[in-house]
Amino acid sequence: MKEQRPSPFAAFAVVNFRRFVAGQSLSLIGSWTETVAQALLVLQLTGSGLALGLVTAARYLPVLLFSPYAGLIVDRSDKRRLLIVTASSLAGLSLVTGTLVATDLIEIWMLFVIAFSFGCFTALDNPARQAFIPEMVGQDLIHDAVTLNSTFVNVGRAVGPIVAAALVSSIGIASCFFVNAVSFAFVLAALLSLRTRDLQPSHRVAPEKGQLIAGFRYARGLPLVLAPLAMMALIGTFTYEFEVSLPLFARADFGPGFTAPWLIVAFGSGSVIGGLYCALRPRTGRRRILSSASLYAVSLLATAFASTLWIAIALLVVVGMASITFLTTGNSTIQLASSPSYRGRVTALWSTAFLGTTPIGATVIGWVGGIDPRLALVVGAFACALAVAVGAFLTRRPEAARTDEPLQER
Repeated sequence: MKEQRPSPFAAFAVVNFRRFVAGQSLSLIGSWTETVAQALLVLQLTGSGLALGLVTAARYLPVLLFSPYAGLIVDRSDKRRLLIVTASSLAGLSLVTGTLVATDLIEIWMLFVIAFSFGCFTALDNPARQAFIPEMVGQDLIHDAVTLNSTFVNVGRAVGPIVAAALVSSIGIASCFFVNAVSFAFVLAALLSLRTRDLQPSHRVAPEKGQLIAGFRYARGLPLVLAPLAMMALIGTFTYEFEVSLPLFARADFGPGFTAPWLIVAFGSGSVIGGLYCALRPRTGRRRILSSASLYAVSLLATAFASTLWIAIALLVVVGMASITFLTTGNSTIQLASSPSYRGRVTALWSTAFLGTTPIGATVIGWVGGIDPRLALVVGAFACALAVAVGAFLTRRPEAARTDEPLQER
């Protein structure tokens, strides 16, 4: 008889995971509210696409520099306590930014300092959140939990820009930062309310020499870890720079106003649809990673040549669907292919490839977008196509190519 697969929403039966996702989802609405507000604030202060790219780069530079070390800290630490520290710190930074904006004391150099500080805590927060999911749901539900968590992350991406547009037009930019500061209270409440007795903490890695290098060697030795990481490095660097490319694309091609938030809403809406598809049709491995990245490249290239705002919005929904399918499949694949003792370091490498490459990509895309915003999207599409070729090459061996189902623990 065919084995019956659990419900794609089975992870929600786990009380701790349900509380965690609820807190994270509300906080991510605040985070995307602040992200949009920060882009508008930089453009308001400088009017420069390059300045926007550089501020975004400053926010993610620590992820590039410190994520491998952060992953080792995660493997050695109590992840729940670590997340409480990062959430409290990020809330404080948002509160400081909102106060500076509200009192008209904000200057561009301050945004660079705050953005860099924000990135330092993000470098710890991202791998800790990813590695904490298996401790809440267990091995059997990792794929479903990662998919559901990614879907709700993109609910924040869809709702946050709407909130930002409403707040900026009615109250002012400062309110967006205050909303984000308050939203972290939901994360803290969720973390403090978790049933610690129900958690399945992974074995903490005892400090030893050479553990950082061992993490790199471990990832390099597994094709179904190395390939998604290499693809994510290319896509994260040049394709996933929508915080820079979409505001420039909107302002240059579709006129002033709040067009940029609506483009981000379209992208986020598509991501939610894609996340639900991944939950209902779960797969990991080579085939879905390559097919979703291919759709990502084609739809983004079509967006670059969109002749009207509504065509661009429709295409960005498809871009969002392809994006979340690639991200969810890649994340699930590397987590399921990795041993628990290396999971913090592997997810930190994923964060480095995804967010840590932003200092390079945001600067390049900001510069290219300042010349021609459509060209910035074209660069992203070609980087995505190159990632498909790299992924196909790295998984060409039969043992990697045949895998298109949830993987077993190694």
